[in-house]
Amino acid sequence: MILAAQTVSDADKKFVKEALQGGNDEVQLGKLAQEKGSSADVKSFGEKMVADHTQMGEHMIQIAQQIGVSPPSGNSMSEKTLSTKLHALSGDSFDKSYIQAMIEDHKKDLAAFKQEVANGSDPAVKAAAEKGATVVASHLQLAEQIAKSHNIEVSER
Repeated sequence: MILAAQTVSDADKKFVKEALQGGNDEVQLGKLAQEKGSSADVKSFGEKMVADHTQMGEHMIQIAQQIGVSPPSGNSMSEKTLSTKLHALSGDSFDKSYIQAMIEDHKKDLAAFKQEVANGSDPAVKAAAEKGATVVASHLQLAEQIAKSHNIEVSER
């Protein structure tokens, strides 16, 4: 498999590493939402983030191993910053900030997954990106529905 790792583009490797990092971050933030969310739908969304991103991560780790990418350990600086901010909030303020962050994050993630599907060179990475894009799009849609039902303002980008 070492030979296969040498034929995978740097862009594909970068996508896999970033997808794994983003998934790790979503799991941690999802756990926080389950713990601190004040509404049932925010807690449920957090639970879905943990389940779906754990499953996606397990699949992506297999691909990472095949192409010679070391999975990231720990969480990103942006996740730590957001987590610190969210820890200081409670009730409706937590729910609002968490859902806004999830919408923003999933928009960026969806663009990255779609770009990998369009431009990736490794078939396994592209297939994972395609599957991931579907999951991320459903998360974005769900987060936007929660925002609408809670009258949370969402910035259009």
